[in-house]
Amino acid sequence: MSSSSAPLLSHLQSEDTSLPLTFDTIVEKSLSDFGLRQILQIVFIGLAFTFDSMQIFITVFTDAYPTWHCLDHNICNPKTTTTMCGLPRSAWDWDDGFKGKTVISEFDLECSSSFLRGLPTSAFYMGSIVGGVLLSTIPDGFLGRKQLLFLSTSTMSVTGISIFFSSNIWSYVFLKFLVGFARSQTCTYALVLISERVSTRWRPRATMIPFTLFVLGFMSLSGIAYLVRHASWRVLYLCTSVPAAIHSVFIYLFALESPRWLHLQGRDQEAIEVLKTISPETMVYLESVSSRLHQQQTLEQAPRYTIKDLFIRNWAFRRIILVMIIMFGLGMSYYGVPLAVRDIKLNIYLSEALNAMVELPSFVITPILLERFTRRSSVLVNSLIGGASGVLCFVLSVLGRTKIAFALELVSFLCARIGFNLMAVYIVELFPTCVRNSAMTMLRQALVVGGACCPIIASIGRHVPSLSFAVFGFAMSGFGLFVLLLPETKGSSLCDTMEAQELRDQALKISPSC
Repeated sequence: MSSSSAPLLSHLQSEDTSLPLTFDTIVEKSLSDFGLRQILQIVFIGLAFTFDSMQIFITVFTDAYPTWHCLDHNICNPKTTTTMCGLPRSAWDWDDGFKGKTVISEFDLECSSSFLRGLPTSAFYMGSIVGGVLLSTIPDGFLGRKQLLFLSTSTMSVTGISIFFSSNIWSYVFLKFLVGFARSQTCTYALVLISERVSTRWRPRATMIPFTLFVLGFMSLSGIAYLVRHASWRVLYLCTSVPAAIHSVFIYLFALESPRWLHLQGRDQEAIEVLKTISPETMVYLESVSSRLHQQQTLEQAPRYTIKDLFIRNWAFRRIILVMIIMFGLGMSYYGVPLAVRDIKLNIYLSEALNAMVELPSFVITPILLERFTRRSSVLVNSLIGGASGVLCFVLSVLGRTKIAFALELVSFLCARIGFNLMAVYIVELFPTCVRNSAMTMLRQALVVGGACCPIIASIGRHVPSLSFAVFGFAMSGFGLFVLLLPETKGSSLCDTMEAQELRDQALKISPSC
C-alpha cells in the first residue's frame, strides 16, 4: 500500500460512530482519492462514447457522393458536363471503376432526389428521437446502469454489423433507424454510470473523459475511413461495429455497477463490494461501516420512481423545464454554428476541421470552471460570451472582416460545447439517483430538438448572409439567462431519492454555505 494512502485511512477510521451513517457519506469517503483503477474504469465505460460518435458521423463517408469521369468523350465532355444524369451508362464510370464504393453509387442513387439520398441520415436521427422518447419511460430502477448500457451498445453494434448485408436502400434506411434507436441512450447511460462512481471532488474531471473520447472517436473515424477508402462502404461499418460489439461484451463481463443504484435497490452488500474493487485502499474502512450499514437497514420496501416523478413534483418539473430551455438554446448553437459557417467565405473543409478540433480545449476548460467557480456563474458567463461572439460574427461578416468573423465563430462554437459540458455535470447534481437517467434523457432530447431547428434557421443565410449567427447567438445568451432560476449545487454530494433531494434543497436555502 502506498504511503499516500495512510493519511486517508487514518481519516476514514477516525469517523465518529455516534453519528448516523448514510450511504452518501460512505461513497464520498471511500472514493475521496482518484486512483488508477477509477480512471481505467471511466475510460473503459467512456469508450461507449467513442463508438457512438462513429455511428453518428459514419454517413459522412458511407453516403458520400463519389467522383466520376467520362468514358466516351463524343457523348460526355469532361470540361462542360457537370452531371452524369441523362447520359448513357456506357459514357461514364465511377472513379476507380468501383460501383459499390458508397451507398450512392451501389444503390444507383446518383440521379435520385436529395430527399432519398439524405433519407438514411434522417432515419438515423428519427430513430434517435423516437428512442429517446420511448426509452426515457424505462424506470431508473429497471435492470441497472450497467445492464442498460450493455443492451444499448450491443444492440447498436449488432445492428451496425447487419448493415453489411443491406440489399437495397430501403433495408439500409430501416437498419439506420434501428441503429439510431439503439444508440439514443448510450451516452446517457454511460455518463450517469461514470458520475455515480466518483466523489464530488473529482466529478468535474471524471465526466470530461468520456466527452474527450467522443471527439477522439470522430477523429479516428476519419483515419479508419481513409485506410479503407478503396473498399466498399460496407467494410467501414464492419470496422466500426465489430470493435463496438467486442466492447459491449467486455462491459457485460468487467464493468462495475453503480454503487448508488445498488444501494437504492437495497443491495448494500453488493454496493460495498463494488466500492472495495474501485478503491481497495479503503477496504478496512468499508469493512467497518458495512456492519453498521446493515444494522441500519429497514425492512420497508424502497419506493419506486419513474419519469412521471419529474412532472408531478413542482420543484422537479420547474427544474427540468429550465434545464431543457437552456439546452435548447445550446443545441441551436452547437449544431447550427458549424452548419452556418458556409456563409463565411472561407475554405469549407478547413473551417469544418477547425470546428472539430476546437472541441478538445473545452474538456480542459470545463473542469477548471467547475472547480473554481459556481455552476450558475459558469453557465451564465459562458452563454453570454458565446452569444455575444455569435452576434459579433454576424456584424463583422457583413462588414467583410471574414477572418475575424470566423475566429468569433470558433469562439461561439467552443462556448456551446463548454455549455453542454457544464450542463451535463450540473444536471447530475440537480436530480437524485432514482430519476437521474430520465432527467439526462430530457436534457439530450432538448439538445436534439434545438439542433433540428438549425437547418431552417441556417437557410436564412442565403438571403441575409451570416444572419443565422446572430440568431444562434441570441438563443444561447437569452436561454442561458434561465440558469439564474436554478439552485446552486457546487460542492454538494449526490442524493439518491426524491425525498432526500428535497431535504437537501431546503437545507441549502436555509444555509447556502452548506
